[in-house]
Amino acid sequence: MSDAHTVPDVAWASGGAAPAVARPKGAGLVATALPWLVAAAIAAAAPLVFTSGTALTLMSLMGIMVVFALSYNMLLGQTGLLSFGHAVYYGLGAFATVHAMNAVALGRWPVPLPLIPLVGGLAGLAFGLLFGLVSTRRAGTVFAMISLGIVELVHSGSNILRSVFGGEEGITANRTKMLRVFDLSFGPQLQVYYLIAAWALVCALLMYAITRTPLGRLCNAVRENPERVEFIGYEPRWIRYAAFSLSAAFAGVAGALAAINFEIANSAYLSVHQSGVVLLAAFIGGVGHFVGPVVGAVVVTMLQVSLSDLTEIWQLYFGLLFIAIVMFAPGGLAGLALMHGPLLRAGTAHRLIPAYALALVPALVMLAGGIALIEMSFRLLVKAGEGTAMSLLGIGFDAASPLPWLVALAMAGGGFLAFRATWGRVAAAWHDATPAAEEARR
Repeated sequence: MSDAHTVPDVAWASGGAAPAVARPKGAGLVATALPWLVAAAIAAAAPLVFTSGTALTLMSLMGIMVVFALSYNMLLGQTGLLSFGHAVYYGLGAFATVHAMNAVALGRWPVPLPLIPLVGGLAGLAFGLLFGLVSTRRAGTVFAMISLGIVELVHSGSNILRSVFGGEEGITANRTKMLRVFDLSFGPQLQVYYLIAAWALVCALLMYAITRTPLGRLCNAVRENPERVEFIGYEPRWIRYAAFSLSAAFAGVAGALAAINFEIANSAYLSVHQSGVVLLAAFIGGVGHFVGPVVGAVVVTMLQVSLSDLTEIWQLYFGLLFIAIVMFAPGGLAGLALMHGPLLRAGTAHRLIPAYALALVPALVMLAGGIALIEMSFRLLVKAGEGTAMSLLGIGFDAASPLPWLVALAMAGGGFLAFRATWGRVAAAWHDATPAAEEARR
């Protein structure tokens, strides 16, 4: 890639235009730094508010998933590459990290634990460079199918090469045997959380910085119109290759953090299921915004932990949520939130509150009825051997009785009809708030 190409060239390739007026440097710096300072403050203060061991574990998992989802978004959101095999680099980074931890502990090398995630990042980068030579030759469906083939190949190979992957049991390590710095043993979960949070912030900052570079702009251009990129002298394949390799490196860091947190790496890290989870996180949060995968990672992690304690079919609810997001909110949860930004800045967002409150009640009734129908169906079709008596949200009833079915159907159907009737009110509230916001902006 030549340095002779200018920013307007890249903007033209992506279908846009170069900005005509630049903001003052001081204002831009403050606007850029403020969200990161707020994020760092929240990460530092969170354990002071949520002090239980369960909360620390949950927040650690969120930090790992944030890095993993952001790395996936470098492919899907930034470059337009749908991958079904991103877990390969996550898992191989985890295995490389565990082997490195065991080697350091055995040889008593002076390597502290906070530097070990670099091993996972380098492993992810190495395998990204290797597999990317094949998979990035084409985009679209071909790329997606190649990524699926690679993840199946690596996952099946992990059960064969037992000396490297440890078979079904995996390979364990002990993070407390590493070199201590400032007398930190990283035995307590609190210390592990701060390690994960620090790496998550650093990785997120680096990935955001990449999006602001010419390479990041070219990735967007390749996503939108690869033919235009070729017209200005760049090769789309090598841009995809660079993005793919960097994405694999950050996925390797996420795998390394997971290996440190659990002190084990097994074949589940390399599975299609693991790739599916990060795909769900990115889509649910919103691939069109940098903060989207962060939101998706937090939501998916919370739902994984909480729903798995409430119902055996929690994965079904994940699938339904994914379908709903794709159909009705393609911008994801972050897109839904950010579309209110102009109204908040103009001070007209409060006009939406009455309409939203009116729509929320029937929506909750519809949701409760739908959940009841799903849980009763599961009880009768799958768990009938355990009896038909069940409870939902502390309410006991007999799933074989017609009354609960009639109530659930009335709640689901009536709630939907009432919810549907409120859509006009919500649209009218938006119609009222948007012109006022545009007027206030002028």
